[in-house]
Amino acid sequence: MSATPALIEATKLSVDVPAKWLPFARVKPLSILLDVSLAIRSGEIVCMVGESGSGKTTFGRALLGLVKPSSGRITLEGAALADFSAKSFRAVRRQAALLFQDPLSSFNPRQRIGAMIAEPRRIARSGSTRMEDLVALAQQVGLSERFLSRFPHALSGGQARRAAVARALSVIPKLIVADEPTAGLDVSVQGGVLNLFLELREQHRTAFLVITHNLSVARHIADRIVILYLGRVVESGPASEIFRAPKHPYTRALLDSEPVPDPAKRRTEPPVLGEVPSIAARPEGCEFHTRCPFAQARCRVEAPTLADEPGHRQVACHFPLPAASAAAVRGLHVVSR
Repeated sequence: MSATPALIEATKLSVDVPAKWLPFARVKPLSILLDVSLAIRSGEIVCMVGESGSGKTTFGRALLGLVKPSSGRITLEGAALADFSAKSFRAVRRQAALLFQDPLSSFNPRQRIGAMIAEPRRIARSGSTRMEDLVALAQQVGLSERFLSRFPHALSGGQARRAAVARALSVIPKLIVADEPTAGLDVSVQGGVLNLFLELREQHRTAFLVITHNLSVARHIADRIVILYLGRVVESGPASEIFRAPKHPYTRALLDSEPVPDPAKRRTEPPVLGEVPSIAARPEGCEFHTRCPFAQARCRVEAPTLADEPGHRQVACHFPLPAASAAAVRGLHVVSR
């Protein structure tokens, strides 16, 4: 791991929600996240990957205080938050911005784009809200001056994404949490948004936590990848190593499920069988054993711990896959940088 101090670091962060479907009954809270640890450094792009319901969005929101963690620790530039109160998270929000999965739903439909881009500067009392400065900010993300006078409904999906990035950049955050930043976009527009992230990293040393289930996105921009399953980290490490030789069977299954643009390599069987278990009835032992083709007796009774592996990697598996297992995912299309 790099010796560079972390911009923001979460240690054993957990999020519980009350189970409300049984009124007046004493029901144990549901654990959405369980002991998730992650450090993000300036200028680093970390992708958090997993199926829907794995807890990715919950982690991003918990990092910014939009969801209150139930336990754990968050450190911002070496200083720990005193608690998880709204006051404590103000320090984080002054240096971080969130790009919502649906940018249009995060806009005020009665406000023009220019006014929404200027709003963070007005609230933070930082930066100029003069028209020429707003135009320069819009042009930085690929929007011309005419878009500032438009209402959100007049923007396409890609334009709305860029407007959301402009709003996030209006106070030059050190960290951007991007939730499914390419969802619903054409492939060409996706590339434009991701290349914009890379440019921002180069220009401002902005760090990114990109929450996605799209492995092509992770291939294109990630320095490191964190794999979540049922709210737990099952594997993490440098993106190049994760794609070259996955250690956890779930990571391999995700890579095997990536679409291959070659009819000769068409799959006849799904890469992973079964449904994702409910967080209300987590399996005993390794929670992935009900879907894992390599599960053994130990996996059914003993939960694995997240252990260090060579190459700054971590994996939570009793029987990590050997490097030779990467043959199953070789030959997949790699999005060029």
